[in-house]
Amino acid sequence: MEERKKYISPLSTRYASNEMQYIFSSDFKFKTWRRLWISLAKAEKELGLNISAEQIAELERFKDDVNYDVAQEREKVVKHDVMSHIYAYGKQCPKAEPIIHLGATSCYVGDNTDVIIIKEASELVMSKCAQVLKNLSEFSLRYKDMPCLGYTHLQPAQLTTVGKRATLWMQELIYDVEELEFRLSKLRLLGSKGTTGTQASFMELFENDESKVKKMEELIAADMGFEGCVAVSGQTYSRKTDAYFLSALSGIAQSAYKFANDLRILQSFEEMEEPFGKSQIGSSAMPYKRNPMRSERICALARYVICDALNPAVTASTQWLERTLDDSANKRISVAEAFLAVDAILNIYINVTSDMVVYDKVIARRVMEKLPYMATENILMESVKRGGNRQQLHEKIREYSHKATYAVKMEGKANNLIENIAADLDFPMNEEEIKEQLNPKLYVGRAPSQTVEFNEEVVKPVLEKYYKGEIKSVLSV
Repeated sequence: MEERKKYISPLSTRYASNEMQYIFSSDFKFKTWRRLWISLAKAEKELGLNISAEQIAELERFKDDVNYDVAQEREKVVKHDVMSHIYAYGKQCPKAEPIIHLGATSCYVGDNTDVIIIKEASELVMSKCAQVLKNLSEFSLRYKDMPCLGYTHLQPAQLTTVGKRATLWMQELIYDVEELEFRLSKLRLLGSKGTTGTQASFMELFENDESKVKKMEELIAADMGFEGCVAVSGQTYSRKTDAYFLSALSGIAQSAYKFANDLRILQSFEEMEEPFGKSQIGSSAMPYKRNPMRSERICALARYVICDALNPAVTASTQWLERTLDDSANKRISVAEAFLAVDAILNIYINVTSDMVVYDKVIARRVMEKLPYMATENILMESVKRGGNRQQLHEKIREYSHKATYAVKMEGKANNLIENIAADLDFPMNEEEIKEQLNPKLYVGRAPSQTVEFNEEVVKPVLEKYYKGEIKSVLSV
């Protein structure tokens, strides 16, 4: 009952997956602190400090057995989370207690853990992007040959295919994967830099042997699965790192937003539809409604991520000298929530793209309503080849087009453009020849082959790298 009186983030209760939530959980954080303390002790031992194998073994034994009750009680007294957990770890490991956190400052565990969290969370995001791409890839190849109206300015334009349109959604997401991939390739641990980044405490420990101080960081980085540590820092890693990663997440949100908006438009046109459950209710007032609620949810969450990406940008620009603490409260909310929200977006994106509905007869009808206008260019070119006067025939097509449009829009009649052209003896083509031009596949250009090439040359390498098998949607509807 008491829990009902507290605010609980919808990202936890409604949207983000358990996998992503665990990466940002206290349990993951504090266990990672212990991994980092063990890594530091192992490096210091290897480089000659008086640390025994027995002490390290003791630390290893309790690395996943965090005694939270002891840490929480201690924090009430000392008001310091890192010191509280050092104290709690020491109670479990009395032999190792004297060497836990030796030479380090709080940012050694805090910031390095944040970097590890960013890496883990980004890799989960990449795998879910790959699942979306797999879904869209299969969809695009299935519908690569199906002509549909293309739109510019949201007005009917030249034809494309249903499958080719899906490649546009994929291309946007591929850009985002490449951006996040680049950011991950540049990600480095903070390492063990000390209170102002000078490593003075470690120089003291190693009797001013700079080579050992540098080697210590190399050992820690390798142990934690990183290529290295940042070359220089103040007390913290540069907050531009957070800004870079949230910018990449914003890109994913933008791409998902574009897809979801497109699908909402197509659902309004009744050409395509997101999955709709057998017992799903679209509206409490209008029983017939089939609202695109999942796509709308993608858009809602995407707006949040796009705006949230401003937070680390401002934080990075306002860090004073070697550090200031006004980053902390902001970053622990903004970074976590960006990843959780993008995770939620991708969960929905996976769900929607796994079972999109295509109404081929509606698409064909809408194509045939507009195709006469598009066919006129081919009719004009063929008529000129047969000796017709280009300027005279162009003017006639213009007049017939306007009359047909008036009849459709103002009188509710069928489009009779082709019939009027066929009846005009100035066009050196008979009615059958003219109607042969009303084959939609004549007007899709390279859309089918572009779809195949894109999937083979662009999408396939990404899937080979990041797709790890089916990721089940967390959505119930």
